[in-house]
Order: sequence, then C-alpha cells, then structure tokens
Amino acid sequence: MSSTAPEPTEDFTPDAIVVGAGLAGLVAAHELVLGGRKVLVLDQENRANLGGQAFWSLGGLFVVDSPEQRRMGIKDSYELALQDWLGSAGFDRDDEDRMGREWAKAYVRFATDEKRDYLHALGLRFTPLVGWAERGGGLAGGHGNSVPRFHLTWGTGPEVLRVFREPVLAGEAKGLVRFAFRHRVDELIVEDGAVTGVRGSVLAPSDTDRGQASNREVVGEFTFRVPAVLVSSGGIGHAHDLIRRNWPTERLGPCPEHMISGVPAYVDGRMLGISEEAGAALVNRDRMWHYTEGIHNWDPIWPDHAIRIIPGPSSLWFDANGNRMPAPCFPGFDTNETMRQILSTGYDYSWFVLNQSIIEKEFALSGSEQNPDITGKDLKFTVRSRLAKGAPGPVEAFKQHGVDFVVAESLAELVDGMNDISRGPKLDVAALEHQIVGRDREVANSFSKDAQVTATNSARKFLGDKLRVAKPHRILDPAHGPLIAVRLNVLTRKTLGGLQTDLDSQVLRPDGSVFPGLYAAGEVAGFGGGGVHGYNALEGTFLGGCIFSGRAAGRAIARRTA
Repeated sequence: MSSTAPEPTEDFTPDAIVVGAGLAGLVAAHELVLGGRKVLVLDQENRANLGGQAFWSLGGLFVVDSPEQRRMGIKDSYELALQDWLGSAGFDRDDEDRMGREWAKAYVRFATDEKRDYLHALGLRFTPLVGWAERGGGLAGGHGNSVPRFHLTWGTGPEVLRVFREPVLAGEAKGLVRFAFRHRVDELIVEDGAVTGVRGSVLAPSDTDRGQASNREVVGEFTFRVPAVLVSSGGIGHAHDLIRRNWPTERLGPCPEHMISGVPAYVDGRMLGISEEAGAALVNRDRMWHYTEGIHNWDPIWPDHAIRIIPGPSSLWFDANGNRMPAPCFPGFDTNETMRQILSTGYDYSWFVLNQSIIEKEFALSGSEQNPDITGKDLKFTVRSRLAKGAPGPVEAFKQHGVDFVVAESLAELVDGMNDISRGPKLDVAALEHQIVGRDREVANSFSKDAQVTATNSARKFLGDKLRVAKPHRILDPAHGPLIAVRLNVLTRKTLGGLQTDLDSQVLRPDGSVFPGLYAAGEVAGFGGGGVHGYNALEGTFLGGCIFSGRAAGRAIARRTA
C-alpha cells in the first residue's frame, strides 16, 4: 500500500469497501452502520459531490397504494403495478433477464409494502399531489403506468440524500465510516476466485463545486483488502463513447450524432468494465434510458449540461421534417417509442410547438436546481411561484436565454426562427399550419378523434393533472400567445443494464454462480439484477432502485461479515 497522501485505513480496519459515494452507496453504508460494521467509502470526486447524481434529481419515487394516492382517489395495488412493470419491461432473454425478473417482483413488492414507511421513518416526506409519468403506449398489458405513481419528495433529490447522508456522517463521527475522496478504483483484487480488495489511483486534490468536471491527475496509488467490496459507481450516462458502442440500433434506430448530457462527467461507467474484467457477469448492456425532451442548459454546471422538459400533454410534437408525431408519441407517454420515431427520420432532434398559456401551465424542468421552491422546502414560496401568473422562473429563464427556444407572434415568424436553429431540413409554414389548424378544430368539443386531444381531456379529469394541464384551446388563438417552439435534443441519462446480481446484491459470474466478496447496487447493477427495468423505466425508479438495491447489499454484507 503506497500513496503520497495519508492512507484512510491507518488505524481503521473496514469490514467492507463501498466504491462510489452516490445514493446507493450511502444507503448501503447506512445499513452497514446500523449493523455495527466499519465501512470505507471510496470516490473519485471530492467531498462536495457526496451523494452523486441523485443530488440533481427531481426526487420522484415510485410508490404503490400510498396514502397520497388514496387521498386523491387513486386505486392502486401490487397486482396492477406488477402488471405495468412487467408489461413495460418486456423481459425476453432467458439468461440475462433471469434475475431482472426476480428483482422486478421484489421491487414492486417493496414499493407497495415497505418503501414509504422505510423512508418516512428516516424523515422523508412527499408533496400531496401524485404525478402521472410515462403513461405508455395505450394497451393495459403494455408499457406505462395505469395510474399516477410519481411521488415528489418535499425537498427533491437533496432531501432524499439528506435522510441517508446524515446517519452515515453520524457513523463517521463514531468511527464506523471513513471516506477516501479522490480515490479512483482501477482494479478489483481477485484471489482464489473471490474479490478480496481493490487497487487504484489517488487523484490530485480538487476544489471544484458539486457537479463540475475535476482533474484526473494521478499523484499516488493505493491497495486495500477487505472481506467484501460493493460497487455502486453509477452507469454510463456521460460516457458518450460507451453509449455509442452499446446503442441498440436495430431497436431504436441510429445513435444520435448530437447528444447532451443529463448527468455530470464523473458518470463514466469505468467500474462496469473493471468488474467484467475481474470476472463479473455484465448483461443487457444495450438497454439504456435517454430522453427526447432535452434542452441545452443556458447556465451549465458540467460539460454538455442538459435539462429535461417534463411536459404536460398539450404541446404539439413534430419531427425534424415537420410531421406531427403519431400516437403514442405524445408528451409524457412513451419515451422509447418516441425516440424510435424521431430517429427514423434520419435526424436526432424534434420540435414542440405550443403557446404562452401552455408553457405557463404545463412546463416543468427536471432537476433539483430547476425547482428551488420545492428543493428549499419553502411552502409560501412554492404556493406563490406555482400559482403566480406567467411561467415558473426557471422555465421563463430558459424561454429567454435558451438556445433551443423560439418565441414569435405569428406562425410565419415562428417557423423562420425554427429554421434558423434547425440542424436539418427547413420547415414549410403552410404544412405546419395545416396540421396545427386541423388539431385546433378538434378542441371545440369535449370529445375528439384526435388521440392527443382525447388524452388531454382525459388527463384533466384527474385533479393532479387538472392543476397543471391547460384547458384545451386553439394553439393559434392570439389570446393565448405568443407562440413558442422548442428544439428538443436527445439527453443521456440512465443505464438499464449492468452487473448481474442475486437478490442480496451479490454479483454473479457469467455461469450464474456467485462471485464471492463482490456486491453491486444502484445503476451499475441495472438498479438490481442486471436490469430490473427491462427495456422501459416507469419513472421515479432511479432513486427507488438505488435505495432498494443499496439496502439489500448493506444488509447482506452486514450479515456475512458478522
């Protein structure tokens, strides 16, 4: 063991090492502390990044049959949720999906019976309105949520982290936890068929703020040996080379030429390859979850920083050629089918066309920093900002400064602006007008043959949607102007495949046997089993998957190191 810096294991003999100080790693460390175990947490970033990318999340959690749902008249059940999950996952691989199926059943059971109580006991609370994310493709047994299940944390992602960070830091104060920041793992030590430790590089100190890219200057090396190693290092969301290498071209179409990053630069996927090289099973590497509603951040924190629009159902969606997207490619319905439809044009972007009334009511931005009222748990500020006339402050800032936004008083002027920022064909104003006017004629009644208009009318029957869905109106009505167009880009985000694990988060070998001493949790494990989501995520599942798999790993390691 050698390094230019003091070693974190001096006078400290850990029972386990956690590689990655994100949410899954913190949950596992929390469970290890509860079990009285000593844990060493390694991370290549500095302490400012404790909690990883979950800090930047909106804080949505998938919960089934909750008090919040019942208060809103939502009837949910384990059976309905499992039907939705399996219909969305589309598991079709005998070996690679073997554990993903088991994790899916266990996770939906956790979301029904334990998740809310587990988090509530730690001090986490939800806002009273349940959201309806990823509505799906239109069939009961297919993809999508049958009912609203998106529970928004009061305090967003930072609050989800807080309820685990605080007990882990208390464990640090008691001598049960030690952190080694700027320690990058480069190798898993395998001896007699078991993982017995890690080797890696000590990186030069960095004083960068959370999320900013840090240096990779090596100033030392380390070797640590322990009874158990947990890999919780995240996915490949910022590693565009790995995304391109694994892109499912046959299923989704050609990989986008232009992609923007929904996660910081440290989400590099390194531990996936390192673990596979050591002998771990890496499965479903072609499954990933990227968004089609990405916009360039006008005030970026990390390289190619992207923000996702979380839209209501009213904006009209056009492909790069100016053709309106077919069902179920409506805002908020079916992410992967919409991705396939966009890429089938030969271009990697699309357009929202809407107006001021829609943006004020329906546009939200994903991310804790884009929702300062809820993140700050300021009730008065939240009520004032959400009920005030005009678009929410962060949305208005993008409308004014974002390179993807066009605002105009007339459709001709709007199309001119769209053509100015187009990365492909020039749009024809007459063709666009024909499609918009056709849709506008459909809103004269409360019924329609237009599937999107029908879906919008249906959405307004649910209180949670009625509060954020604009009353149907003609988009070209000047009273609802100005007109707005948004160029939508592909935003990289989640890795749905990963290291295959059993229900204790213990990593498996390619032959299906347990890999002694090695565990994996969070996104690096496909959020459990090497792919608990299958092909489609139901939203609010990133944080929940980290919590569930991190909890399983921490408890299993605590039992086995007793």
